[in-house]
Amino acid sequence: MTLLAGKTALVTGATRGIGKGIALKLAQEGANIAFTFVSSVEKAQAFEAELAALGVQAKGYQSNAAEFAEAEKLVEEIVKTFGTLDILVNNAGITRDNLLMRMNEQMWDEVMDTNLKSAFALIKAAQRPMMKARSGSIINITSVVGITGNAGQANYAASKAGMIGLTKSVAKELGSRNIRCNAIAPGFIETEMTEALNEETRAEWVKGIPLKRGGTPEDVANSVLFLASNLSAYVSGQTICVDGGMVMP
Repeated sequence: MTLLAGKTALVTGATRGIGKGIALKLAQEGANIAFTFVSSVEKAQAFEAELAALGVQAKGYQSNAAEFAEAEKLVEEIVKTFGTLDILVNNAGITRDNLLMRMNEQMWDEVMDTNLKSAFALIKAAQRPMMKARSGSIINITSVVGITGNAGQANYAASKAGMIGLTKSVAKELGSRNIRCNAIAPGFIETEMTEALNEETRAEWVKGIPLKRGGTPEDVANSVLFLASNLSAYVSGQTICVDGGMVMP
């Protein structure tokens, strides 16, 4: 089944972890994939080839979407290359964890720019082709931390909570143009980042998860696929927790 045949999706931060899993899942369902990356050109080129092998068009863009001019240029180039932009997945994110008393302005600004400002800038740019087509699905990857808060992550939690508020506002503003906006809040997902944690820390995380396991990038990607496709044609303004039951808002 190809739920997204003929569609074009932009996935930010897609060369590893959750973003890579999302891009692969959407490509497997027939979507052409544009994706962004920060530094490794070689890794991006290898991922382009991996996606193209699935029979879709794929192109990576080195871009800092927190800059409004870059976000606009990126969307313009995608529409020029692919002809359309139907799905936007704001996945790019970073952490700069520290206790509030030790968190400096740079740590705050870097996280807010990458996680929240870039989502705003890309939504603002992507709304134009979507409004013209009178169709679109915007999916913001937030976090359960944006719902619960977390000690040592004031900047990260604030940015992810901001994405939830942004999601609801965009859903209300663009709904009349048949553009949907939803958020996904992953919990403890097994990626390259979590592999760096020691076994004791990992076990402590899993202990608080009703399903008694960490999630996978594919678990998140499956929910993105649902929101990107017409299976969710009447779903907008929602935040779906993909966390094994860890948070029940």
